[in-house]
Amino acid sequence: MALINDVMAPDFELANQFGERIRLSEFRGVKPVALVFYPLAFSSTCTSELCELRDNLNLFKESGIELIGISVDSKATLRAWAEEEGYDFTLLADFWPHGDVSKEYGVFIEEKGFATRATFLIDINGVIRESFITAPGEARPLAAYREAVAALHASTASV
Repeated sequence: MALINDVMAPDFELANQFGERIRLSEFRGVKPVALVFYPLAFSSTCTSELCELRDNLNLFKESGIELIGISVDSKATLRAWAEEEGYDFTLLADFWPHGDVSKEYGVFIEEKGFATRATFLIDINGVIRESFITAPGEARPLAAYREAVAALHASTASV
């Protein structure tokens, strides 16, 4: 079962597409984060989803949110995909131990060996404030991101 809102996001450290180690807790006290789990690089639905995020990156940048994609692909695969598609945001390799971060967030599909499409918006304090999940093969609409970003702002404004 996927993590619920209003709980502390589990910390993790993974390699990005350049081999740099990225730790989620490095963003605490600095900026909110949108974690976007997706099944596999180069697949048609994942490519169209992440290209839509690439084309609407200002939705996150204007809100001061760090956009981070996560899949079970290797860092070399993620780098090739990011270069081919022009992704100007971080992609993390949940490659080994295979899918551990996806499992920790409750979005790993054991029988398929990859994560479902799940998005978690984490506030500046490291708390999951908004989340949404779609079934494999079902793309997340950009409207869901817009609503989640707006809700994140509303929840942090009331603190």
